[in-house]
Amino acid sequence: MAASIITCPNCGRKNRIRPDPEGVPRCAVCHHLLPWIVDADPGTFEAELKASVPVVIDFWAPWCGPCRMVTPSVERLARGHAGRLKVVKLNVDNAPDIAARYGVQGIPLLVLVRNGEELDRLVGAVPESQIESWLRRHVDVDAAAPA
Repeated sequence: MAASIITCPNCGRKNRIRPDPEGVPRCAVCHHLLPWIVDADPGTFEAELKASVPVVIDFWAPWCGPCRMVTPSVERLARGHAGRLKVVKLNVDNAPDIAARYGVQGIPLLVLVRNGEELDRLVGAVPESQIESWLRRHVDVDAAAPA
């Protein structure tokens, strides 16, 4: 199974993180919570959705200007809520069957999933504050991170 490389924001160490339905990723050196942001493809998508925390699926494409505007906001939110949220980025050009299964008709599209069930979706290039308030309606992002 493929692994993602996540750099620790605390010590700068690169960590290899495999999809794991239990726990949350921590740095192998300093044990700081890592921002759980992964790129998925058709072969890894289902495994990446299985997580102990809510998952935000970021449906995007490299040619999409609005997607490039939303990406930094989504990644900042994932870093700010490390241990409480996972972001799975999926390029719809490489995964048209998955995009069709989720009914993707416009990008950028953020879909919030918990325990395999879709909770909500947010379409379009919206400000970071709107993404944050959308998350707060569904996820207790202020709660303490799992141990």
